[in-house]
Amino acid sequence: MSADERETLQSRIGRWRAYVLAQGREEAQVAVIEDRLRDNASGLCNAGLDAEEAFMVALRRVAAIDDASRDFARVYADELWSEPSATSAVPTTVTEFRVVLACAAAAALAIKVPALFGVELNGPEAGIYARNLSLFVLPFLAAYFVWKAHPGRNVVAGLFAAFIGAAVIANAYPFTPGGATETLAAIHLPIALWLVVGAAYVGAEWRARERRMEYVRFTGEWLVNYALIALGGGVLMALATGIFEALGVDASALISEWVLPCGAVGAVIVAAWLARTRRAPMGGMAPMLARVFTPLFALLLLALSAGVVSAQGIIDIEREALILLDLLLVVVLALLLYALSARGPLDKPGLLDWIQLVLAVCALAVDAVALANILSRLAEYGFSANRMAALGLNLVLLIGLGRSAILQAGVLRGVREFEDVESWHMRYLPVYVLWAALVAVVFPLLFGFA
Repeated sequence: MSADERETLQSRIGRWRAYVLAQGREEAQVAVIEDRLRDNASGLCNAGLDAEEAFMVALRRVAAIDDASRDFARVYADELWSEPSATSAVPTTVTEFRVVLACAAAAALAIKVPALFGVELNGPEAGIYARNLSLFVLPFLAAYFVWKAHPGRNVVAGLFAAFIGAAVIANAYPFTPGGATETLAAIHLPIALWLVVGAAYVGAEWRARERRMEYVRFTGEWLVNYALIALGGGVLMALATGIFEALGVDASALISEWVLPCGAVGAVIVAAWLARTRRAPMGGMAPMLARVFTPLFALLLLALSAGVVSAQGIIDIEREALILLDLLLVVVLALLLYALSARGPLDKPGLLDWIQLVLAVCALAVDAVALANILSRLAEYGFSANRMAALGLNLVLLIGLGRSAILQAGVLRGVREFEDVESWHMRYLPVYVLWAALVAVVFPLLFGFA
């Protein structure tokens, strides 16, 4: 922990101490709670959090057992949420900036490696790029996180083993070009590895629920940053193409073969760096967007449920519509997670929480419709890799969303805490990793790589 972080942490703890003493607490009681607050905050700082975040998480822990700390947490969170300065910039050194650029450059070069062996991005063997997409960039992102968080040898060894295993699956499996298992592997390997990279991001406390939630928040911020970079990059490439055409120079090959692929993977590292170095204590832009879109998606699912039942019936949905339904359910899960991460430590249940419950219940109804259609197709057409992958995904989502809805209802009835909902999602997170890994690793073996 740096001297600046120790000073910041001491300042926050001093303010907390003055508050709880003013509430009439005895010195001895305050000292015991302060030791716990200080130990938690110091441990979180050593695990990679900045002082402000470490204090917030540690305060939330002691607030669960102390009324005065709970009141202080509410006041402190309100101040952070309302002030423009609530967004904390994590100090970035010149060395870190160089590490980020090196990792981004390495990812940009890695995506051109297949071209050295005559495999072109738009050629007949383009499936190699799809299967290896996560391996072109995520190892370098993990390297940056390892450099930043120092997660320990066991975590580093686990990351190394995961990437080696993924490389073997992507390149040693005899996939049928364009087959279902190749597509499933190309989709699920990045999902599994992205969540595995979370172990490097959270550092030594990768088992802690709060740190997993921090990675969820980071993922949302990364998506927002990446979308903005992609939008700006698209405008830049369009302008460059137009300017070169006006000068009589054909730059389309250069842009499509070098600028676009290299920029796309390099931007992953840059977006992650921006998300990590510019963070708000309650999660930033992604959770706020989730709170804005939650009511809209709830209305969409209500209309969708009514439309399916009245217009088509339960078991009469085309394959493409089922794929879109599953994608919608994944988006709903992300909205619930990010809206949850935007809550203050001790916010009271409100209208948005009722809307989230409606969203979860409607998602369960849509999931049930999708499951009914998948089971009908299995009975009519038999087993296939795509159908079994869809069946498993819907079952995993059914359990996750179902338990979340039950806990959310308990919160609104006053018999549960929001922490219970968050704990469930964070404990269940490895299930998504295991399912994605199962589809990518085992399904090709079961279905003959077809």
